[in-house]
Amino acid sequence: MIRAVVFDFDGLTLDTETPWYESLQQVNAKYGISFPEELFNNAIGASHEAFNPYRYLADQLQGQPDERELRTEVHELFLSKMEKQKLREGVLDYLIVAKRAGLKIGLASSSPRAWVESYLKKYEIYDYYECICTADDVEQVKPDPALYRLALKQLGVEGHEAIAFEDSVNGLTAAKAAGLYGVAVPNALTHRLSFTIQDVMLMSMADLPLEVLIQRIEELDRDRQQVISGGAADAEHGRII
Repeated sequence: MIRAVVFDFDGLTLDTETPWYESLQQVNAKYGISFPEELFNNAIGASHEAFNPYRYLADQLQGQPDERELRTEVHELFLSKMEKQKLREGVLDYLIVAKRAGLKIGLASSSPRAWVESYLKKYEIYDYYECICTADDVEQVKPDPALYRLALKQLGVEGHEAIAFEDSVNGLTAAKAAGLYGVAVPNALTHRLSFTIQDVMLMSMADLPLEVLIQRIEELDRDRQQVISGGAADAEHGRII
């Protein structure tokens, strides 16, 4: 039985990733540097340890301007783009339905807490979450499962009782490793990634009511339990013979 839902933030709840990539691309182009989307995709859902786009550009330009100046330039462009950004379609409906249904609601993000909470408050959805787990709370972020394990602990549920919503492969990898069911909801940028491990794929949360999605997931859980029970019975039968 599903008792909790856990949402990613960047790219899933609010598409910060597309404006960020567009801002990086503009600054790279200004200096005549190519910035393939594949490079940026390495960092989606993870940390700058996987790929630091500012260091990449600074290295290409041999430090002139330096990484700090480039970061400021990109950030100013990003903020101007984010002024027009809205919550992704269906997110608020899912939060409202989950709250009314008595489900526990969590958030697991590889970004810093200050970043995440500032946007949750700006878009007036902060109070929906019973737990908010961020990069400030763990030693390793996604694709490591630590964030999701922490969310499960704080929500007081087991992995098979929770659904994770993610827009990236790194995020799904973390959620599945922690034992949650994984729903992929790629955005305009991440839809090109190779998704293979999700339990359900949605192009938008508006495509399927949360109640129907949960029914599908619980059917998967029942099928899984039947397979496990059948395997145990077969094994027992083999021992008797």
